[in-house]
Amino acid sequence: MLGNIVLWSGLAVALIIGLLYFRDLGDVSQMLIKVKRSNMVRFIRNEHRLLAIGLAALGIATFAHFYLEAGPRGIWVAAILLCALFYGFPYIWVHVGLRNQKNSARFYSIEEAKEYVSPSSQVIVMENNGVARAHPQAQLMRPHLAGNDEGLDGENVVMTYCAMANLGVGYTPEVEGEKLELEVLAQHGNNLILRDNKTGEPIQQIYGFREADSAPMEASEGAACPLRPALAMKPWPTFRMTFRGFQKAYPEGTVFINKPPKNPILYLFDMVLEMVFSSAIDRQHRENKPVMDNMSHYDDRLPNKTYVWGVNFGDDAVCWTDDFVVEQGNVVNAEVGGHPIVVAWDPRYESLGIWYNDTGVPVTEIDFFGSAPAGQLKRVETLKPGLFWHVWVEFFPHTDINRVGSGVEQKAA
Repeated sequence: MLGNIVLWSGLAVALIIGLLYFRDLGDVSQMLIKVKRSNMVRFIRNEHRLLAIGLAALGIATFAHFYLEAGPRGIWVAAILLCALFYGFPYIWVHVGLRNQKNSARFYSIEEAKEYVSPSSQVIVMENNGVARAHPQAQLMRPHLAGNDEGLDGENVVMTYCAMANLGVGYTPEVEGEKLELEVLAQHGNNLILRDNKTGEPIQQIYGFREADSAPMEASEGAACPLRPALAMKPWPTFRMTFRGFQKAYPEGTVFINKPPKNPILYLFDMVLEMVFSSAIDRQHRENKPVMDNMSHYDDRLPNKTYVWGVNFGDDAVCWTDDFVVEQGNVVNAEVGGHPIVVAWDPRYESLGIWYNDTGVPVTEIDFFGSAPAGQLKRVETLKPGLFWHVWVEFFPHTDINRVGSGVEQKAA
């Protein structure tokens, strides 16, 4: 009697925790069901603790089965197989399949990269003092994080990438001078969720601050924000262009390439995952409905999969479409959160950029490098370049679209 109680109690605890693990962090589960963000955050914060409890319960049930002769063998075998799926799949998927390269990314010359990247491929770029790195989307798709100890001309910067959102953002992975230990864990709202392993806290990629450091919702009428600005990772100016455009702009630039591993088992494992990822992301770009529909906000002002370039300052958020900027003659002057800015499309380098306009007058001409008749302008570091509209509006539901007009026009008049 006691043995059966121990067996069934242990199996119940092990299977319930395993099922929740598979549901909340299994990723593919979100193709079938909507996972609450609060449940996902709970498991991210307590992953190792919950796994330890679940596996310990399975061990106790196994002891009861073999040493107390409790329950039929078939039940025990079925439970072991289910636990292998519930625990094994999410853990391998997250910690092996999505193993990041935040400290080990390798960057190659443009000539070497041509073997892996086509001329029209989109690359996400960061630049510091003329030193530029390109990150092709296909190469970033699975590691999600790319950086190394050399830094970007000495700056500690990591490229973060979410294929579901089509969003690449560069961050300095530090908070108040302390380095974070970033790991890829999940996605929600079609946007990547990282974890700082030092604190166990989730970080939504599009926001860049730890969940525990977020201000209460009533503290801001707009998007979520950190309790203090210093509690957010410093965003690095990040922009998109084609690979051929990158070659023209930065002939000495380097390119991130995620070369296949030499280990034959990992090689085959990665090859299968690449096919799975590529199929899902291809659908995400082709179909109006999100492949993983865990969205909480819908807005039909634009089609879901429209690419937008978004900027946010405090409670003010605005996004632009590239075709709108082109229709305005390739240059748009606007103001966001009290900051005059310039949005410009450069046809030679095939890139849309956004700069601070501190000249005091409207800008009518600006080149890819930010040079305008009135002076050299600085790129806006909060730019989210070319992500899907449905993702942008999920996290910035109060956003304005294609805003035109800034305070400098009145000053100039």
